Amino acid sequence: MLKALGIFQRATAEHLWRMLRPTDSHDRCTRDTLNALKGEGKVRVETRLESNHQLWVLTERGHKEAKQLLPENVRVSALRKLEFDDDGEPVVGEGFDEHAAAVTMTAAVLTGAGFGTPLSWQTEIGHKLPYGYTQYADLTMRAPDAGVPAMLLEVDRVNEPVDVLVDKVRRYTEWFELLAPKADKDRERVARSYGGARVHDFRLWSRIYPATGREGYVPLAFVFTGKTKAQRASRMRRLEQAARSYFAGTQYAGGGITAVDYHQAVPVVVTELERITADPDGAAGKVWRRLGRDEWQTLTDALDNPDGDRLYVVQAEQARKRQKEREAAVREAQRPVCRRCGAKFTDDRWDTVRHYPGMQHRELCDPCLNEHWEQVRAEKAARRLAEEAERAAAEAPAARPRGRFGITRRR
Repeated sequence: MLKALGIFQRATAEHLWRMLRPTDSHDRCTRDTLNALKGEGKVRVETRLESNHQLWVLTERGHKEAKQLLPENVRVSALRKLEFDDDGEPVVGEGFDEHAAAVTMTAAVLTGAGFGTPLSWQTEIGHKLPYGYTQYADLTMRAPDAGVPAMLLEVDRVNEPVDVLVDKVRRYTEWFELLAPKADKDRERVARSYGGARVHDFRLWSRIYPATGREGYVPLAFVFTGKTKAQRASRMRRLEQAARSYFAGTQYAGGGITAVDYHQAVPVVVTELERITADPDGAAGKVWRRLGRDEWQTLTDALDNPDGDRLYVVQAEQARKRQKEREAAVREAQRPVCRRCGAKFTDDRWDTVRHYPGMQHRELCDPCLNEHWEQVRAEKAARRLAEEAERAAAEAPAARPRGRFGITRRR
């Protein structure tokens, strides 16, 4: 509890209950723990909100202990010092800002749903741009065990123009495209020309945030709360229309390819605090919608890209197969036919006649060619036998006529 207050500075018992003891049916145990810590001088009630919830903060003693408990890489929020008036009476703290309350509640409901622990969160992390502007994220979450290595969250109370939200998406995109210090610009340019994920190795964001495990930059979530359900829905639709160029990705080239290249896109998901708290599964339920899609999904499903690289691999293989089939059909249509028997040439016979254009009997297939040469050989053998017989007959001595008694007569 001290750790959570050290990170988020101010929280109600409900926030801490949802974050730390989500399986409890109510916040009684959380309130008892807070009162025990109050008795030890580690926490105090800063004020009571209009909702009648008490707002708890750390005392100086509790702040020092929280610093010792938290890892060095976790930023501890500033101490809310207790102030006194001229009469020596404690000054009641200012009312808890509604936006800050929504930010803490967002972290609470996600943590309660299994997305990390209080240590998974950081608030107001700056993303500095070259032209001097710093885009601060309301929350950053790291929950690799839940399938979300990193995510940026913006909490919106439906009280600003939609253009402000679009500008946030644009500035995050610009920051994701920044080169890392000492990155090789030429190699980055080559990697960018090839597309895919290799270019991220040269970007600043990959030095700060872990790999997402999916295509694209670190995902960005907008959590809406307040106003009416219809107003929140309208806001989501307008954001979806105006920011499409930043999250939609680009279609891979090639006939019959519908897969999308998300490597240079920001995955943007939206939800509502009211939707999360009303769902039996909370933030783990189907309460997230990926901009560009219609269905409500779990967070990991919403961040997944079934129409991305996995689909591209399948479709590219199918396209290669279709291309091979077309090429085979064209080749088959050009295959020579034997002039004697009408049979198609085999591949070997076709290759032979192509490679030896001056050869004889190019119009015959192998069987007919063999038959032809057999016939030629048979004809040669017959002629040779005939010639030999004729020559033998010519060379034999002429027979002398014999007399009546077998005596050869002289001429």
